[in-house]
Amino acid sequence: MTAFSPGTRPESKGQAHARAKIALGLAAAMVAPSLPATAAGTMTVPTQLSLDDCTIVSTNDFETLRACSGYKGVPVMFRTERQQVAVSYGLTSTTEKAASELMPVNFLPGSEINWRISNRDGDWKAFAAILRFTADAAPNAANAATKPAQVLLVTRIAPGATCAIAYVDALANPDAMALAEAAADQHGFDFTCGKDQPERVGKFAAW
Repeated sequence: MTAFSPGTRPESKGQAHARAKIALGLAAAMVAPSLPATAAGTMTVPTQLSLDDCTIVSTNDFETLRACSGYKGVPVMFRTERQQVAVSYGLTSTTEKAASELMPVNFLPGSEINWRISNRDGDWKAFAAILRFTADAAPNAANAATKPAQVLLVTRIAPGATCAIAYVDALANPDAMALAEAAADQHGFDFTCGKDQPERVGKFAAW
């Protein structure tokens, strides 16, 4: 496995004001699938995603922030800057490292977030999220995919420690989701944002 991290950008001035709107705008929780009363351990729960249904909390000539709601109302923040997208999670999503971890140009999020959840602390809580990003070929764009690509972005979710932990090439690996889940389970509780580097798991040819 090879360490890799896409380019990052510093937090913009508008994000400070957007932070309060994120917290308020995502108070309504989505209805989570019912779980067996006797279940224990770790599992994946999918929720649907449509950026058209998200709330635009700030926008300017350089970037747009969108607030969405995920598993049990977990806030999901999308930051779009010059055809690059970053996704972050939680009430502090705009200040997390994930908010500055931009995917390469033209990679767009899919329609489903797969939440890795655990009841190790008693209640079922999300500790990681897996989101598919898809890109069409764009050979003339700087920092862009040069051929069609699909990448599963695995993000740790924890207050003050939300960041990318792994990238999985969904076209190069038939078992891409299993690899992403394994990466989430292995690093989702102890990955150190800013110190540990996200990994490219399995075969990787997306960029």
